[in-house]
Amino acid sequence: MKLKLFFFLSFILFIHTHAQSYIFGKITSESGTEMQDVNVINIRTNEIVVSNRDGHFMISGRQGDELRFIKAGYERITKIISRENTQSPMDISMVRQTIQIPEVEVKQGLTGNLKIDSKLYNKPKKVEKLLKDMDKYIAQKSDPRILAAKPGEFVQPKGQGFSIGKVKDKWDDVDLMKYIRESLGDDYFTNLKIEKPLIDHFIYYVFAGGFERKKILKYGFCSDADLNRFQRFVLTRISSYRAPQTQR
Repeated sequence: MKLKLFFFLSFILFIHTHAQSYIFGKITSESGTEMQDVNVINIRTNEIVVSNRDGHFMISGRQGDELRFIKAGYERITKIISRENTQSPMDISMVRQTIQIPEVEVKQGLTGNLKIDSKLYNKPKKVEKLLKDMDKYIAQKSDPRILAAKPGEFVQPKGQGFSIGKVKDKWDDVDLMKYIRESLGDDYFTNLKIEKPLIDHFIYYVFAGGFERKKILKYGFCSDADLNRFQRFVLTRISSYRAPQTQR
């Protein structure tokens, strides 16, 4: 009996030790606005993710990893993942770079001679006329007969049609996490002995454990059957999630 218990505890410890952990958080500007499309890079794994429209991000990592946050026009930020970051969200604030405007050197000033100065600072009449003609041409509407398909040409039918290449998912893990938490309610998780500040972290932990969600993210729709499947999956992950908490 003792031998079986020893192997069981060893198996739980092995799963916890080798489970992939995820770091998540929110990125805002210095004024507090959520920042989208910020590149988040784990230097150890070379994994790159991009923050969503609400500024949220999620990336695999562990304590001691170096994360870099990069966005054009903002100063680069480097963070070392601490133990606290593996248990609660990171708050990142990006600061705009100071842009220095180069000096403009005026090599030739006004001479006082109207004929000479008009040539220096006014566009030639031919150039002005050409620009006006181009503006008129661009403003004209195209003849429908020109845009009509020629005999034998393929015409895309009206409707949803089809796409070429990878279709972008309507949701990401942050959207799904919010939907699950709102649908099940905080009481569902607190009854499982999950503290409120750790609910988001626990949901990501369930995702990382292999919860299948490709179709949910693709179509941006989570059915009641998917919620029931998530709840069943929670029962397989709750013990390993509590294990490190009891050890502390």
